[in-house]
Amino acid sequence: MNLHALRLFYTVAEEGNVTCAAKKLNISQPAVTAQIKKLEKEIGLTLLSPRGRGIYLTQTGLQLAKQAKRLFSLQNEIESYLEHLKEGSVGKLHIVATSLPANFLLPKWISRFKGEYPDVDVEITTVNSTEAISQLVNYKADIGIIGGNRTFNKHISSTLLLEDEMVFISNNKHKYAEQTTTLAEIVKEPFVFREEGSFSRELLFSLCNLFNVNKPCTGLQMNGLNETINTVIEGYGITFVSFLEVNRYISRGDVKRINVEHVDVTNPISLCWRNDDVISTSAFNFIELIRKEKME
Repeated sequence: MNLHALRLFYTVAEEGNVTCAAKKLNISQPAVTAQIKKLEKEIGLTLLSPRGRGIYLTQTGLQLAKQAKRLFSLQNEIESYLEHLKEGSVGKLHIVATSLPANFLLPKWISRFKGEYPDVDVEITTVNSTEAISQLVNYKADIGIIGGNRTFNKHISSTLLLEDEMVFISNNKHKYAEQTTTLAEIVKEPFVFREEGSFSRELLFSLCNLFNVNKPCTGLQMNGLNETINTVIEGYGITFVSFLEVNRYISRGDVKRINVEHVDVTNPISLCWRNDDVISTSAFNFIELIRKEKME
C-alpha cells in the first residue's frame, strides 16, 4: 500500500473535504484527488464518493480512516520516541561496575541522573574488574566504572575519575591503632583478607615483594566488605582497604587507622567505554553528569 497516498486520504477524511486537505498539505487539489484514486485502484475499494460539490466517505472509507488514524498516531509516537532517544531522555543505560564504585560512588550519581532523566531505565551490574571489562567488550554494558586497574585492553578507552587512598585499619584497642609502624612489623599481625584475586589483597602482596618483607599470614578470609570490617571492629586482626570503604567507620570511631611508613598507595577508579563504539546519548549524559560532579 502506498502510505503517502494513505496519508493524503486520511487528511481528506480529517478535514472533511479535498480543498482543505490540499491547503493543509500544501499541494494542489488535483494532485490529492489523483493520489486517492490511485489508492482506490490499488486496494480495489471505493473510499470517497461525490456529494454535490463535495465528497463523503464510504463505509469502507470510514473504516480505513479509523485504521489510518491508528497507524499515523503510532508513527507520531515513534518519531517522538526517536527524538527523546536522541536527547537521551528515554531508553536504557547499563552500567557495569566493580564493588567499590558500585557501593560508594554510583548511588549518588545515579540518584542525580534519575532526577534529570526519570524515564531512562538504569541497570547496574556489580562484578570484578576482569568481568567488567569482558561485559564492555562484549556489548553487555554501555559504560564501566572500574576500580583497581590502571591499564585496560586495546578495545577499552578510559579516563581516571579518582584515586582512593589505601589504608590499614584495626580495632580501637589494637597496639598499632593510630600509631606509626613499618610494613615489616605490621605483616606480623593477623590479617583479615578479602577473597583471592581482590585488589587490596594483591596490592598488599605486591607491597611485600617491593619492600622485601614476608607476606602476612591469612588469619581469616572473608568474601564481603562488611564482614571483613565487622570482624576487625570486634577485635580480630588488621585489614587493608580503600578509604572510601571505611571512611564512615573511621568517622564514627569504630576503627582506627594505622600509619605505615613509606606506604603511600591508591586505588584508581576509572570510567571506561568501548573505543570502537558510538556512546549512546544516555551514556554520554551520565558521563557529563560525573564530570560536572567532579568539578563542583
